[in-house]
Formats: sequence, structure tokens, C-alpha cells
Amino acid sequence: MCLLVFAWRSHPGYPLVLAGNRDEFHDRPAAPADWWEDAPDVVAGRDLRAGGTWLGANRRGRFAVVTNYREPMEEGRGPRSRGELVADFLAGDTPPGDYAGEVGARGHAYGGFNLLVGDTGTLAYVSNRGRGPEILPPGIYGLSNHLLDTPWPKLERARARFTETLGDDAEPGAVMQILADRTPAPDEALPRTGIGLEWERLLSPAFISSPLYGTRCTTVLRLSAAGAADLSERRFDAEGRTTGESRFEFRI
Repeated sequence: MCLLVFAWRSHPGYPLVLAGNRDEFHDRPAAPADWWEDAPDVVAGRDLRAGGTWLGANRRGRFAVVTNYREPMEEGRGPRSRGELVADFLAGDTPPGDYAGEVGARGHAYGGFNLLVGDTGTLAYVSNRGRGPEILPPGIYGLSNHLLDTPWPKLERARARFTETLGDDAEPGAVMQILADRTPAPDEALPRTGIGLEWERLLSPAFISSPLYGTRCTTVLRLSAAGAADLSERRFDAEGRTTGESRFEFRI
């Protein structure tokens, strides 16, 4: 994932409401969200090159999501796939705080990342670029390709609109619309992450559209106070057009 907004224990009906855009090169193969044949209680998309995933949940109320940390390409590589951090958590039973601590200790094996792992009672965050592990208190957060709540323009704009939407019923369609924003940030507000001005401009909207690289899907995950969960995914092609949608509802 490359842009997340999430409310943790801040909505009366939903202890978790999480929405994210996955931005990736269009030629990297991926499977849409579905129940995994080799881990039947896991629902997630799948990276068909490395086998992991960017965001997922399971029937036991565990969920996880990873974002890359933006830095020059030669600095962002690692011998292991960041997507395995999500897949391993969903398939295991290590408590979120303990898992974040373990990942923090071996984070050098991966390119730069931010990882959120949680269950119905705990949400933990860790990055191998200088923050965490930590247990997050209730609140409304944003995460992109820097550290948690780094005030990049697209993150601040999305989080503000997300906070307003939570005052309604947090329906997935309304939340997805927030992340469909294609408004670029002005040059003077762009971060300087070492990738060059052209790429900073391209990556500045919440929804990225270009022939080479862009938003591949938008996902909304909700865990309800009544013990239900739903995961909704909307997928896009290289021109930013919707190509499919999926919704999964299940009991925890």
C-alpha cells in the first residue's frame, strides 16, 4: 500500500475502519482479493511475483498492512519481500505487539517499510526506518511512504476528509471516494525524498494515474463491534478505469 487512513477505536460501531490505495508498477502481476487456497481463513490480494500481500485479514480478527518507505531505488531494495510480513502475521498467532518487535529486530532484511499488525484488541506499528515498535492508542491516523502521520499533502487531505466521513456510517463506497482524489500537490508542498521532482509530482495525488505506475486497487477493511468484518476492493487499469470490485463479509 502507498496511502492509508485508518480509525482505531474511534467509531462507535467499528473498532477498525481502514482504507488504502495500493500503488505499483502495472506490469507487476497480482491476484485480486479472495480467500487463499493455502490459508483458507485469510482474505487478501496476492503479489504473484513474490507470493506475499499488501493488506489482508482473517476470520480470527487479525489484520495487517504494509507500505513501502520512499527512498532512492538503490536504498529501498532488500533480499526479502515486504509482502511476506503481512502474510506471515495473518497465517500465525503471535500477538501483534510481539510480532512487531520481532519484525523490528530483523528489519534489515527488507527494503524500507511501515507495518501495521492488529487484532480485535491491539494495533501495533513498526518501521525499519527509525520508528517503533509501538502499540497505537485510539485515534485517526494516516500513513503513506514515510513514517506514521508524516504530514505529506495527500495524507493530510485524505485524513481530514476521512475524519468527516466517519461522522456518517463509514460505508466503503464513501470511504473509497476519498482515495479517488487525483488532485496533485503544488511543487512548493512536495516532499523531497531523493527520487526527483518528476516522480514527486506523479506520486503527489491520493490516486495515481500513469501508464507505467499507478493506483492498482483501493481497499476498505472494517471490523465491527458486533463481531463481523468486511473487506471491499476496487481495482483499476493503467488508465485509472475501474476493472472490477469484490466484497467479502464474514464473522470473526
